[in-house]
Amino acid sequence: MVKAVVGANWGDEGKGKITDMLAREADIIVRFQGGANAGHTIVNDYGKFALHTLPSGIFYGHTTSVIGSGVALNIPVLCKEIETIIEQGIPKPKILVSDRAQVVMPYHILLDQYEEERLGGKSFGSTKSGIAPFYSDKYAKIGFQVSELFDDDILTEKAARVAEMKNVLFEHLYHKPLLCPEELIETMHEYRDMIAPYVCDVSLFLEQALKEDKTVLLEGQLGTLKDPDHGIYPMVTSSSTLAGFGAVGAGIAPYEIKQIITVCKAYSSAVGAGDFVSEIFGEEADLLRKNGGDGGEYGATTGRPRRVGWFDCVASKYGCRLQGTTDVAFTVLDALGYLDEIPVCVGYEIDGAVTTDFPVTAKLKNAKPVWKVFPGWKCDIRGIRSYEELPQNCRDYVEFIERQIGYPITMISNGPKREDIIYR
Repeated sequence: MVKAVVGANWGDEGKGKITDMLAREADIIVRFQGGANAGHTIVNDYGKFALHTLPSGIFYGHTTSVIGSGVALNIPVLCKEIETIIEQGIPKPKILVSDRAQVVMPYHILLDQYEEERLGGKSFGSTKSGIAPFYSDKYAKIGFQVSELFDDDILTEKAARVAEMKNVLFEHLYHKPLLCPEELIETMHEYRDMIAPYVCDVSLFLEQALKEDKTVLLEGQLGTLKDPDHGIYPMVTSSSTLAGFGAVGAGIAPYEIKQIITVCKAYSSAVGAGDFVSEIFGEEADLLRKNGGDGGEYGATTGRPRRVGWFDCVASKYGCRLQGTTDVAFTVLDALGYLDEIPVCVGYEIDGAVTTDFPVTAKLKNAKPVWKVFPGWKCDIRGIRSYEELPQNCRDYVEFIERQIGYPITMISNGPKREDIIYR
């Protein structure tokens, strides 16, 4: 059976915790898209970890962790991450990397940095991890597949061709030092040696696993609103964040995905630029940021303070619909216990008319949130394991949101640890 764990919103919804929790009953966990530009924070018996490329099920001895072909593979970052978790006492994990995954090159990272510099105040809020240049090259058919690292004829021809193309930008647009093809080949030989122990035909491996009735988790990065087709374009990521892409990025048939767990936070947060209708500011935002998450709302990869806001029913209903949601995991509900009142965005007012349907990006700049305010529950709900034991005001909040978004909330996270979960 295949289950996908994906985000409904802008990312940072708590997918890492939900994947880590579900991995207890899984055999294989697959990262199917994105790169090391976003992180998943995990708190378990070993400690607190910020993962960037490794799947969030890495902490179980019985699981195999897979990097699918849809991932932007930064080889040094992955290998450093493996080293780090082993140094922190985690048993050496079983890891497979698709021979069809493509490699983030050092010049991708440079191009990302240089372009953000050039754009100045009009930048996209990139993490400068090379993701957009990487995917641009992948679809322009000048990327390097992992399998190509083992073919010197391909490397020699392609390195010269790519350097020639990129040096036009480095010289004339960015006025930076030029690439040397020989140095590129040397780097790729280093990458080849680092990744060689993990390389595998992932789609073949997964086909066999499914024939043996293994349970596979597909772990997405970011959320619906960062999808390049259906998100707040152009302030999006460069790979599809939807569960539908999970089949492509892993290399399995789409009909194999039987359950789609879409993760929603009990409030909203985002890193990076782009329209965010329910965003709040000032002291109200500082308080929510301080109380939110485990240790506050700061990016697991960037350390940047996340933008925060109240729960957005319009964006979340849309996000769940595009994912094909079967179950909603509602996270960080415990963070709201300090509030006397909790606003919820139930509609957008655009040019005098109220809508509950998420509009195209160009209309978002004129959208004003329509609020409905709920009484808070004013207590700590961590440690509660039964839905019926939650305060009435807390249950009213959950049930109202469930009705508004139209998808069943079957899991509620009320703390950062694996066991801080309530099943409905």
